[in-house]
Amino acid sequence: MSHPLIVAITGATGVIYGVELLRVLKNLGQPAHLILSEAAGMNLAIETEYSLDDVRSLAAVVYNNKDVGAAVASGSFRTRGMIVAPCTVKTLSAIANSFTYNLVVRAADVQLKEGRKLVLVVRETPLHKGHLELMTRAADCGAVLLPPMPAFYHRPQTIMDLVHQTIGKTLDQFGIEHNLFQRWSGHGPNAAKQPVREAG
Repeated sequence: MSHPLIVAITGATGVIYGVELLRVLKNLGQPAHLILSEAAGMNLAIETEYSLDDVRSLAAVVYNNKDVGAAVASGSFRTRGMIVAPCTVKTLSAIANSFTYNLVVRAADVQLKEGRKLVLVVRETPLHKGHLELMTRAADCGAVLLPPMPAFYHRPQTIMDLVHQTIGKTLDQFGIEHNLFQRWSGHGPNAAKQPVREAG
């Protein structure tokens, strides 16, 4: 079996990105190691019908965010990388400044120091200059900034279509094959026709 992918869900709005990412990974047979922040649990109850146990059941291993001695806190523990979805600005700030005060940030810092892929699905809008500077700093350290910015060329019909497009983009970063959205194939007479889906 391949090395696990770490998934962290923090307290930004949009916890469905992390939950659906876990569900997709499980369906694809890709092992996920989960870290849930305390605020993520609160947002889970506000934004979804999922319980904490529902979400934990989607992961191969679940860590306590306060356990900075967990396996994923060490670079000697092999992983294929990490996705933080959604990623709060507070978490972004801690990662950008190597302020490893919890396991989410420590595990993210490990990915950067080991040269592994770290994808941050930063969920905030509008953005002020301080947010942008944090993103730049994180990118300079090696992180991939992937805010959930929906595309419409695949003609999304549901909220889940939009969620899947972002999740698919994160999986692309790790070379994980999926069919979560219709890929762009150009336009004009030689382009593959985009399917037109019926609403409902």
